[in-house]
Amino acid sequence: MKQTSELDIGRRVRAHRKRAHLSLDALARASGVSKAMLSQVEQNKANPTVVVMHKISQGLGIDLGELMGLDRPQPRFQLIRADDLNQVFVSSQQVTVRTLSPLSMEKDVEFYEVRLGPGGMLDSAPHFQNTEEYLTVATGRVILTSANEEVVLRKGDSAHYSADLPHRIVNPARSTARVYLVVKYRAEA
Repeated sequence: MKQTSELDIGRRVRAHRKRAHLSLDALARASGVSKAMLSQVEQNKANPTVVVMHKISQGLGIDLGELMGLDRPQPRFQLIRADDLNQVFVSSQQVTVRTLSPLSMEKDVEFYEVRLGPGGMLDSAPHFQNTEEYLTVATGRVILTSANEEVVLRKGDSAHYSADLPHRIVNPARSTARVYLVVKYRAEA
């Protein structure tokens, strides 16, 4: 087995974090490891425990063996369990946004479940240029606005729209609405 110094843990963590397009803050939130500890690990100033490395690998959405540089067959599945609180991106009485795609795919393709309580609203600033969103209503009714255009969507309806403009999803009803949202980032042509 390789010695810790031979693994160059700091370089590996930083490379995987950059590949996933995550800031130290984002990885700290995703993994539950403090930003200070992550910084020390990346600079090889700390010798992290296996528990810390496991949390980092989960935050990156990769296998611990892959993070450590150990040769192992890749798992066929990346699971996101319904009760995994690390996947809840936003949570309030009015709006809950839960990530359904692996965090390692962030800024490539992202998949979310959005629950909007009565009167709930998800207001989004423009994303990167050429970003698109695909929204499908699972339950309830929502009003979708992109730039100055507005459309009402009901259960089973879907919409595709530019997300590099201000956009908003509003639940005007008295019951909870649930939508599924796919965000697709595209390179500039």
